[in-house]
Parts: sequence; structure tokens; C-alpha cells
Amino acid sequence: MDYQQALDYIYSFIDYERVSRPRDAANYDLRRMEELLGRLDNPHLRAKTVHIAGSKGKGSVAAMMASVLTASGYTTGLYTSPHLHTFNERIRVDGELISEAELVSFVERLKPEVEAVNQKATYGRLTTFELMTALAFAYFEQKGVDFQVIEVGLGGRLDATNIVQPEVCVITSISFDHTEVLGNTLVQIAAEKAGIIKPNSIVVTSPQIDDEVNRVFEQACLSRKAKWIRVGSDVTWQSLGFNSSRQSLRVEGRLGSYELSIPLLGQHQLENAATAVAALEVLAEKGFRISRDSIIKGLAQVSWPGRLQVLSRRPLIVVDGAHNPDSARKLKQALEQYFDFDRAILIIGVSSDKDLAGIVSELVPLFDKVIATHSIHPRAMPTASVVAEFSRHGVEAQATEDISIALPLALALAGGKDLICVTGSLFVVAGAIEQAKELGLTV
Repeated sequence: MDYQQALDYIYSFIDYERVSRPRDAANYDLRRMEELLGRLDNPHLRAKTVHIAGSKGKGSVAAMMASVLTASGYTTGLYTSPHLHTFNERIRVDGELISEAELVSFVERLKPEVEAVNQKATYGRLTTFELMTALAFAYFEQKGVDFQVIEVGLGGRLDATNIVQPEVCVITSISFDHTEVLGNTLVQIAAEKAGIIKPNSIVVTSPQIDDEVNRVFEQACLSRKAKWIRVGSDVTWQSLGFNSSRQSLRVEGRLGSYELSIPLLGQHQLENAATAVAALEVLAEKGFRISRDSIIKGLAQVSWPGRLQVLSRRPLIVVDGAHNPDSARKLKQALEQYFDFDRAILIIGVSSDKDLAGIVSELVPLFDKVIATHSIHPRAMPTASVVAEFSRHGVEAQATEDISIALPLALALAGGKDLICVTGSLFVVAGAIEQAKELGLTV
């Protein structure tokens, strides 16, 4: 088996990242994961675990916490999804991606166990994400990680990652996303996310846009006798200013005060940093060697591309993976707050299961020109649908086949003081980053 054959094998199963399924046990049954991991001698129980769910920000918080744990001297695994450029980005240890050779080796090791589980199919057949998750746990076990920071794939309650026993659970901001799977109300979505809260655990939550969401968390914590730490009240933060590549903040935690600098822009990243600090303090309280200095160092060097990332200064090119109305609103606010520009040109491509009308309504007021595109992902929305939605707002959008056409077109339209923003999905953002490199654009 070579690298491509290993990837082909992983993607040969049902892939809910590409085809959504309703939230029920027929599609998501954790007993499949328990059976597979049992055959592998339960690698997921070898390391201390941080488990992170949420609609937005969970990847950023995961990256921040992993960076601090590494800076604290712990060998740290990080499992996230989706990837920007290569599958290997999903599984890394102390910032180093799993190698192609290692990926092949672990797929070959897992293959007979996967096929044994699927042959019996006692609880249904394993999915692509379940195989990815088991692979990550097995890899982290071999690498001897002290901590594994695990980002939920979708939801929480029935997610393949929800077989861990975490030292701390984290739930970031909840908003409308994946409604066809998680439910049509914030209460339903929050209940799915709250499924990661274990009995007698400690839970850190980010500020929420709706009090009903907090009531769901409160009830979940009461019923499971879990300790609840709320960012925004128990832990607070204050912006200390920013430049075009970094921002500073002060976090008032439960154990102390921290003056921090992070290489990520946007008010939401201040919230994410405060959430990471709150969860890291939980680990410090449990006796893990996490100091103020390691928190400062780890957050200062965190890397999480594709989120309000500046690709070029002249013209200004910013990419961001905003994919729902709330994140689109925050993107618009961040562009206005953090950057100085004359006109704004939008390149947008959206996945077919997203709230296109909501995203467009948030972005329309800022942009003078719009270029619709799409990624190579099977769930990419046709550009005609994107063009039609902007037309309903009285904005004429131009359709292009892919980002390799859209970005040069935007560059031809842009003046020296104009902004080009690429957004709508991480898949489109990944294409823009690759295209910018090919064109020799750099910050």
C-alpha cells in the first residue's frame, strides 16, 4: 500500500464530511468505535485528554491548547478536522504532521481490525471519520504522547471522538450549523454539543449568543454533577490593541492574570484565547506543570492558518473560513476593525448544506464586487446559486469555475489600496492559499 492507496482506503467508507446523515444511532453508534478501539487495546485511554466541541472556534482553541501543552514540556497530540491542504494536517504531535509513511503503516495495521468489525457489523459499519479517529488514537499511543487534544468532528453526543475520558471538556460558541444533522434550534444543537460532558467532569464554555444555550449547559452539568466554568464571568478578557499581524489581550483567570500576544486576528480569537486559558487553568489545578510563562509562550507561537489570515499586503488579501451567518458577521466586523482599505472585493464559495442566504445578507453591505467560485469538494454549492442569492440583494456577482480563475480576476480588479477577501468555506480558503503561493504573493 502506498500513500494514495492508504487515503483511498480511508475514503472508501461512508464519509459524513461529504454526505450528511440524520443524527440517530443507525448512522452514529459509538459502540462501533468501542469495538474497534477494543481490538486495538484501547489506545484512546493511554494519554490525558482535552475534548473540545462547538460550532465555531473549537479548532482555534484546540491549536492554542496544544501549543501551550507543548511549550509546557508535554508531548502533545492534536487531532482536528477538516484539513486545509493535506490529510496529514489532521494528526500531529508537537506541531509535526504524521508522515506519509507513518500514515500508510497505521492504515495497514488498522485494516484487518476494521474489516473484522465491518464483517460482523453488530452496530453498523464503520465510517471514514471513525477510521480517521481510531488512526489518530493509535498514532498518539505509539508516539507516547502525554496529552491528546481532540476536536469533535460534528456535534458531540454521537461523535466518534466521544469515547474519551477527558481531564477537561471545552464547548466553544454555539450557532446554527449542520442543522440537518444536529437540529433546527440552538437548544437542540447545544444539547448535542453538551453530550461531551461526562459525569463528575469539569467543563469550560465560551460566551454564548443565547441564554437558552447556557441553560442547556447548566442542566447538563447539574444532571452529571460536572463543574461548570464560564468564560465571560468566571474568566474574563480585555483587548490591549493590535497591529496587522498580532493582537494583545489581558485574561483575568481564576488562578491569575495573563498578558498575552497572539498571532491571530479577530475579536473572536480573544474569546478563544480566554477559553483556552480557562481550560489550561483547570489542568494546572489538577497538578499538571502549566505555568504563566508556558501559557504566554505557547499562545504567542500558535499557528492556525485559514482564519483571518493575511496572504498579501498590496493588494491586501485576507482569507477566512467563515461558513455560517454568525461567523460571516464576525468576519465583516473584523475586516472593518483590523484593516484599512478603499474598496472590498469578495471571492466566495459555499458548501451546499450551508445557510447561503444568511451568509450573503451579512456580507453584502461591505463589498463592491463579488466573484462566486467553488471548491473541488463534493458538497460545493454551484456558483449559479451563489450568484442568484447576491442578485436578490441587488448585487451583481460574477461566476468562475474555481479559485485559480477567481483570484487572478480579483487581482486584475483590485487597486493598490483595495481588499480582496476569500471566504465561505475552508476548502475555498485552502485553494486560495495554494493559488497565492503559485502566483508568488506573500505578506
